[in-house]
Amino acid sequence: MHNNVRTLLATTALFFSTQMLPMAASANPGCAFEKDQQGFIATCSEEKQEVILTGIIQPQTLTTQLPGYAEGFTNYQVDAQAIDVLKAIKQPIQIVVIIGTWCPDCHRETPHFMRIIEAAANPNIEVEYIGVDRNKQDPEGLAAKYAFSRIPTFIVKQQGNELGRIVERPQATLEADLVEILK
Repeated sequence: MHNNVRTLLATTALFFSTQMLPMAASANPGCAFEKDQQGFIATCSEEKQEVILTGIIQPQTLTTQLPGYAEGFTNYQVDAQAIDVLKAIKQPIQIVVIIGTWCPDCHRETPHFMRIIEAAANPNIEVEYIGVDRNKQDPEGLAAKYAFSRIPTFIVKQQGNELGRIVERPQATLEADLVEILK
């Protein structure tokens, strides 16, 4: 059988097998095309599996269960001036962070945000992390309370009123954007 036909058959089988599975099971089946095999052959392997956490997520769960989060958290250098402003907040602030543990932007921004919150160490800043699946939903419908289309979305609220958002990536830095929202 020619390599082109084998590739077409493997791709077709992969496509139809993922269409028949429930979304949670097929979110990322760990399948890819491997060049080092003869031609481009669809292969699946356990080491390519991703973790999709939904609902309320504790920050320590992110740093212990997701590759790269601990490094992003540990290695991020916070802006000391912005942190001083966050440390000085006297009024209670709530920040809802909607993330997809499968999302590259979330893998980049969320550990940095967690590091910022730790550095600020302000009991007046309360943070809730809500994980969503690839359909941007969670089983409890927590994220559905907020109109959002891209992730991560950082929603800053005070006394139940939304003050502002950081969507997908900050304009300057997460710290600077938070300070700007809180002015």
